[in-house]
Amino acid sequence: YTRFSSGFPDDPFDKPPCRGCSSYLTEPYVKCAECGPPPFLLCLQCFTRGFEYKKHQSDHTYEIMTSDFPVLDPNWTAQEEMSLLEAVMDCGFGNWQDVANQMCTKSKEECEKHYMKHFINNPLFASTLLNLKQAEEVQHHETAIPFHPADDPPRPTFDSLLSRDMAGYMPARADFEFDNYAEWDLRDIDFVEDDSDILHALKIAVVDIYHSRLKERQRRKKIIRDHGLINLRKFQILERRYPKEVQDLYETMRRFARILGPVEHDKFIESHALEFELRREIKRLQEYRAAGITNFCSARTYDHLKKSRDEERLKRTMLSEVLQYIQDSSACQQWLSRQADIVSSLTPAGRRSAPPLNLTGLPGTEKLNEKEKELCQMVRLVPGAYLEYKAALVNECNKQGGLRLAQARALIKIDVNKTRKIYDFLIREGYITKA
Repeated sequence: YTRFSSGFPDDPFDKPPCRGCSSYLTEPYVKCAECGPPPFLLCLQCFTRGFEYKKHQSDHTYEIMTSDFPVLDPNWTAQEEMSLLEAVMDCGFGNWQDVANQMCTKSKEECEKHYMKHFINNPLFASTLLNLKQAEEVQHHETAIPFHPADDPPRPTFDSLLSRDMAGYMPARADFEFDNYAEWDLRDIDFVEDDSDILHALKIAVVDIYHSRLKERQRRKKIIRDHGLINLRKFQILERRYPKEVQDLYETMRRFARILGPVEHDKFIESHALEFELRREIKRLQEYRAAGITNFCSARTYDHLKKSRDEERLKRTMLSEVLQYIQDSSACQQWLSRQADIVSSLTPAGRRSAPPLNLTGLPGTEKLNEKEKELCQMVRLVPGAYLEYKAALVNECNKQGGLRLAQARALIKIDVNKTRKIYDFLIREGYITKA
């Protein structure tokens, strides 16, 4: 027999010990059906040895005491049902987080949903055990996939620069209209019985033209929605992650995107980017092989020495420029003064620090907290661009489980100093973590 023991609590220290070895009993254990009271309990080790004591014989009928079977729900064992009731008694009704922590096998939402369904809203069950067929149907039932809404579309203020760039996108309707005044041509048309044939045909032609304009409007809407062109800034950020050669192809193939479709177009660009990376890697490996290098340890040394040789070659080029002016002292002095002016213009001391950016009236300022506003003012970054960069870095961090500075610079192609400040700020505020 297999039976759920409701007479003893879940704690093994509260059960009578094993009659054979006096150890604490943990499920499953064996109860003699012929001996008792008190109940004659054995652990599995003593039961398999055929332990006998006084009137108890090894050939007595027995019961397997376990709670590893469903009672009210096929995904909940009887042991979990008891643990849930005890946790609610200990932590109190409604304190589902502590209830879940005490159970350790179910989440807060699962505990609340199960308790409300089986013990509050339906306390009197017709039968406590589900039949096997029903349990199997429930267990293999395909649940609906939860819907996760897409990113919030941009909401530029009316008549702003971003609004004009987005062709009049209306955030309240999550839509925009191409050829928004097409209906004006129909406002004065009225079909009456005394119209002449020519006038009637003219009105029909105007309606046909209006229908063609509606089709063109719908076609453009579909292209923009399918390709995600509403948020142009995000689209540009994703485009910048490709190398220069792939970006040129991207710009050339953009006009064919409406023919290929969004998925096919993205596959084509990604495959070309992969091909470019493979060709570049093959070229690098061929260079190593031509130099007689057969392992990556030697390749790192080769790259270091190659970089040093390039720097030396650059120095020799500058020296040759000096030598061509060495015969003419005045020309040499002019060349040296020009080089000094170039160096002084590149030093930080010669730079004038730009004033903080004024965020008043800029779109997206209301979405920033005080620290983010200070960051945008110091690095002179508009709020809309900062929010896009932040979303891109946070999404990449969630995908990779961490983010390095080099990955952040490859993702957002702006000034490296600004990227470093944004990266450090997001780590300091806990938005992202280092890889």
